[in-house]
Amino acid sequence: MIRRQFLALAAAGLFAVSLAGAADAADDFIVVQSTTSTQNSGLFDFMLPKFTDKTGIEVRVVAVGTGQAIKNAANGDGDVLFVHAKPAEEKFVASGEGVSRHDVMYNDFVIVGPPSDPAGIAGSKDVVAALSRIAGSGAPFASRGDDSGTNKAELRLWKEAGIDVASASGGWYRETGSGMGATLNTGTGMGAYIMTDRATWIAFGNKGDYAIAVEGDPKLFNQYGIILVNPEKHPNVKAEAGQSFIDWVLSDEGQDVIADYKVDGQQLFFPNARPD
Repeated sequence: MIRRQFLALAAAGLFAVSLAGAADAADDFIVVQSTTSTQNSGLFDFMLPKFTDKTGIEVRVVAVGTGQAIKNAANGDGDVLFVHAKPAEEKFVASGEGVSRHDVMYNDFVIVGPPSDPAGIAGSKDVVAALSRIAGSGAPFASRGDDSGTNKAELRLWKEAGIDVASASGGWYRETGSGMGATLNTGTGMGAYIMTDRATWIAFGNKGDYAIAVEGDPKLFNQYGIILVNPEKHPNVKAEAGQSFIDWVLSDEGQDVIADYKVDGQQLFFPNARPD
């Protein structure tokens, strides 16, 4: 009888240890709310295994438009926010949803178009003038239309050009409501101009005869930032593991990994983290 009770207690103990081990394993990951550009470009596939090898912490990425990523993080559905819409990021921190924001890296936006170039913008370095010519020509333009960082930047430039794209929606101005890769596929299929981040364009495998039409304007600068979701507001946030990831991304090692990522010999992102 005593032996049976002992075996039962031992089995229960082993079961409890097993459950605890499973729980610990389940906790060895963080959720990063990020953008389709960092995912579609292949950057995360390149850099995240290096962080996991170093720390044992798995990083699970939710790749959506920046606007949706910020909403998800504000709902507590993530530990870290890694996006590219600085004014919206600063608002996220000011509202108490994030702890602090840090610059990570940058690249730029470009406008790509078909070889026929119906708006006559190829070679332009003035993005506002180019958008005015697209609107004036009625040439099709495919927009993400998804409140992403790219979409926010694009709408800001249309506004600067004095173009009301809302009134043109469904005509020459087409909103896909999709990520960058999907919008490039749709846009090239319809012969439209498309504004894209350069990294996704370089990594995009379905370019056909499309080429960059507009580049080099300082207004096309594209900065990325990283933020820890506030654990005081969202107790489920894995603050220690999330901060470990942020610290690594901002470290010399993480910055070197970002700089080392290339596609066809071209560097896609340029690290510019600043020490606190």
